[in-house]
Amino acid sequence: MHTALSTDYDFRLHYNETGAVWKLSTYFLEQIPFHEDSLTFFCIGTDRSTGDALGPLTGSHLAESLLFPFHVVGTLEKPLHALNLQEQLDERLAMDPSPFIVAIDACLGRSDSIGHLLFSQGPLYPGKAVGKELPPVGNLSIKGVVNISGFMEQAVLQSTRLHLPFEMSRIISRSLQLAYGRFKTGSEQLTQ
Repeated sequence: MHTALSTDYDFRLHYNETGAVWKLSTYFLEQIPFHEDSLTFFCIGTDRSTGDALGPLTGSHLAESLLFPFHVVGTLEKPLHALNLQEQLDERLAMDPSPFIVAIDACLGRSDSIGHLLFSQGPLYPGKAVGKELPPVGNLSIKGVVNISGFMEQAVLQSTRLHLPFEMSRIISRSLQLAYGRFKTGSEQLTQ
């Protein structure tokens, strides 16, 4: 969880914008190397805070999909959070020294940014909004603005309605699954 700055992204989209799943899947096709075996999704957050549940919700959606074969770290059952993030990073790097990691986390931002998904090349910095020093994570960052920043961030996270992170997680996971499906279809056509 961190605070989103106005220049903190390369691409931005409101989760309930018309055609959001298709637009995001197109972006993911351009940015994510679905052909790499090392592709991993780090879904950061905790189910103990409604505002910080975006990552674990997304991770659960992805992990439950039989058609999504990639390694997913962070679900509602086994959250990826401040206490185990470094350990999970070290474990993944021990298996593959150069994995491509897509990091997904909730963030706080301006009131007019709530509901926006922010995408950027490079890592995100989990825990920043609540003053935690955690390692940067990811080659590609996906952040969802779940509430406003600026005052009592921990309380704001605790009082965020679960509906918003849940709906945003569904859009992210459906978009990733569609992108992978489109990638597979394109790959099969090339081999025919």
